[in-house]
Amino acid sequence: MPTSKTAKRNSEPVRVGVDTGGTFTDFVFQKNNRLHIFKLASTPGDPSRAIAEGLRRIAGETGARVREIEVAHGTTVGTNALLERRGARAGLVTTAGFEDVLEIGRQARPSLYDLDGEKPPPLVPRRLRLGVRERVAASGEVLEKLDEADLRKLVEQLRRARVESIAVSLLFSFVRPEHERKIKKALAALGVPLSISHEILPEYREYERTSTVVINAYLQPLMGAYLGRLGREAPGLRVMQSSGGSVSARVAAGEPVRTILSGPAGGVVGALRAARQAKAADVLTFDMGGTSTDVALCVAGETRTTNEATISGMPIAIPVLDIHTVGAGGGSVARVDAGGSLRVGLESAGAEPGPACYGRGGALPTVTDANLVLGRFGGGQLLGGDFSLDAERARDVLTQLAREMSAAGGRRVSAIEAALGVVRVVNAGMERALRAVSIERGYDPRGFTLVSFGGAGGLHAVALAQSLRIPRVVVPRDPGALSALGALASDVIKDSSRTVMLTVADGGKGDGGSGDDLAKLERAWVEMERAARTALHREGFANDKQQHERSVAARYKGQSFELEITAHRGRALVAAFHRAHLARYGYAREENAVEIVSARLRSLGLVAKLQARRAKQPGRSSAPLAAPPHDSEKVYLTKQAATVAVYRRDDLTPGAQLKTPCIVIEYSSTTLVPSSGVAAAQLDHHGNLIIML
Repeated sequence: MPTSKTAKRNSEPVRVGVDTGGTFTDFVFQKNNRLHIFKLASTPGDPSRAIAEGLRRIAGETGARVREIEVAHGTTVGTNALLERRGARAGLVTTAGFEDVLEIGRQARPSLYDLDGEKPPPLVPRRLRLGVRERVAASGEVLEKLDEADLRKLVEQLRRARVESIAVSLLFSFVRPEHERKIKKALAALGVPLSISHEILPEYREYERTSTVVINAYLQPLMGAYLGRLGREAPGLRVMQSSGGSVSARVAAGEPVRTILSGPAGGVVGALRAARQAKAADVLTFDMGGTSTDVALCVAGETRTTNEATISGMPIAIPVLDIHTVGAGGGSVARVDAGGSLRVGLESAGAEPGPACYGRGGALPTVTDANLVLGRFGGGQLLGGDFSLDAERARDVLTQLAREMSAAGGRRVSAIEAALGVVRVVNAGMERALRAVSIERGYDPRGFTLVSFGGAGGLHAVALAQSLRIPRVVVPRDPGALSALGALASDVIKDSSRTVMLTVADGGKGDGGSGDDLAKLERAWVEMERAARTALHREGFANDKQQHERSVAARYKGQSFELEITAHRGRALVAAFHRAHLARYGYAREENAVEIVSARLRSLGLVAKLQARRAKQPGRSSAPLAAPPHDSEKVYLTKQAATVAVYRRDDLTPGAQLKTPCIVIEYSSTTLVPSSGVAAAQLDHHGNLIIML
């Protein structure tokens, strides 16, 4: 007979964070108020198979039934389908005469000085882009009513074309959506998923709006089927959005465009959580996985979002975390190009066959192979010894690379030199990414903390921080599963927007907007909040578990793009815009008119906070003590080998000071701490590894 305490514990739902990556699928779950992690090999053909296996394992360990488990999932399914062009056969319905908006775009060159540059082909071919006679003016006046006969013809054309999904994006439907509603009703008879622009993105700029809705339609059948399979296993499924919050699987299946940066967004949320524990407000996040590296800038403890993201040359105008991605990861392939230069990436060994040292048939040298040859894994094992690395195969492929480098350069290159070269080249690419989100935007990295995570991040973080003169590196506990932890910790978020086009200050003479204008802005917020409250209620969040944050997209009248400003009243909003413009662009024009383009609302369903993990407590003495190493290893930090200390992270107690140079090994990742330029390395009371430079 279970005790009441046990019964109570068992009655609490088991919550699981899952992140699907290129090589491994990561799981984080709560058991007895403690967080546990593990990794399984990814199943790229169908990522849900690895997830289902992991959920069955968790059910066995917790005593819960799989269907009772609450799952928060960061996924790359939509991203990969978009990049690899594996989406649905989609059709596009638009206002007659605007069928080619998707292809014309902004008429901007993808590469300004490349005379042979080509734009990627549109997701919907010309024969499936169909116009319907109707016209609404920018004021909302109906200039031409929707032609019913034209609409019936349109439905038949799409039926014969056997489209699998349909996007509908009419001119100025965000002002007056009546025609889109009629088209939606008529197309429902086809029984395929529909993406309607006034429901997904009721904002102006027809190209960006159409592109966003088309991407949504392109991904709907694939994501719907994938989330349907997962949902049958775990009905309590939430999916991470690109904006840093999660939504129910039902909403994600209907609006998959919001999940394009799902996995990286979870990492940023998890990194900010670790940064707050380490009392770091201004941070650069550095997430190095198997296939790519994602970096982001967070100021004053807040993430930065953008509505101007571009994926594979296609704009997505919904809110996404401002994450910069480069093709540099542990599986990035090294090669000698036609000019004799060493290149690393964009090609990746992926999950199958993976780096040569995985022993799965891979025969190309990768960053992971280079780090193994240099001795930087502290014993040549991953996942707590469950995954052994083949050092001999790694040496073979690096020796072959060294021969190619020798032939190209005219001097003998050793395998060690080749491995050091691979690390230097991949570091240079990741340093450029960090510069792009900091220095190139006017932020000095010398005032920031670098939060490093991802399975490969710890091996490169200190070198990158030294190059950029970042004074502090934080490596959280279980850094290889931080994206899964971020997904688990994220609140449910619903982003709403509405174009309003209001002038709130006229050349410095305005009083912060007329009463009618401010009333229109207030009505937009109230209507969006009412809809958001209803949607969050359906997902189980009472009013006291909801939070609604108002903002506006504003600009100087005549500008083409906007800045997002937290909502203020009257002159305070205008002053806040001037300050934001000064911070972003280095100047402000207080004599210019300020225009609010869109009202925006971020609605949060507040999820129960995770139990803060504390590291193993030290003895009675509170003075920092030098931690005894677990082992030592011969490592190449330069061409000459050096013996460095090896620590097991689970053995370290808060305040423990590490001897440098050293390697810190743990289940999900490995961290390299050189001695040169490092002032101190120790654990804080949350178990974060703090490296001072």
